[in-house]
Amino acid sequence: MSWLNRVRNALPFVARKETPDHLWHKCKGCGQMIFTKEWEENLHVCPKCDHHGRIGPKERFEQLFDAGSVEILPNPKVAEDPLKFRDSKRYVDRLKTARTDTGEQDAYRNAYGTIQGKGCVIGVQNFAFMGGSMGQYVGEAFIAGVEAAIARGVPYIVFTASGGARMQEGILSLMQMPRTTVAIEMLHDAGLPYLVVLTDPTSGGVMAAYAMLGDVQIAEPKATLAFTGRRVIESTIREKLPDDFQTSEYYRDHGLIDRVTHRRDLPGELAQLIEFLGRKEAA
Repeated sequence: MSWLNRVRNALPFVARKETPDHLWHKCKGCGQMIFTKEWEENLHVCPKCDHHGRIGPKERFEQLFDAGSVEILPNPKVAEDPLKFRDSKRYVDRLKTARTDTGEQDAYRNAYGTIQGKGCVIGVQNFAFMGGSMGQYVGEAFIAGVEAAIARGVPYIVFTASGGARMQEGILSLMQMPRTTVAIEMLHDAGLPYLVVLTDPTSGGVMAAYAMLGDVQIAEPKATLAFTGRRVIESTIREKLPDDFQTSEYYRDHGLIDRVTHRRDLPGELAQLIEFLGRKEAA
């Protein structure tokens, strides 16, 4: 036995310390490592570069609603896997995996509550659930949110985050586009505001439907907003697109949306809009 082995064996054993993965978050905007606690306390926004991370319904409701005012609305019931779809995996298996990973029934959730004392129903699309894709469930949940808002006489606010229609449901997913449009008209007939907050990313059939039909269109900073992909457009028109094309700021500068609002300012801005539009409708 060498002297090195003798010395090493004589030393007391000390287990190697490992840093748990959940203590750090790597920003997708600048690549900086941030303490997870700091990341969460900053509303999942990078304190270094201001990149707005993707969040789900639970975090969104906690950030927007007044404490103790949240009422999660029931999930709608829809037929699952109506087309018995299978690609590399069965559709039902993909649903099970997404439900296990997110703890959600599907890609959309509604809740009623107050924002700075003003009542509203909020619908949140969850990109973590199969890319926030729009299927029958999302369509039914959207309509249920509209009906809940009408029943309570309050505005309906939607936070979009989606890659578009859910391919596993084929034409049934595309049918949600006119269905949600009709639901928005029901809201208008009731004299209630419909507000949209576009978050990263919002695209495809969702962008072509309820995501761009708000009375007021707000977006979070630097969100990717598009109907179709950048490369598809460039290959079609055979031109190079601007670097900021399909971003929140590009849409605002070209008159397609009204505001780009930082996440920390959303509660105040939404409360102000609810008060203003509600007063206008009452008048």
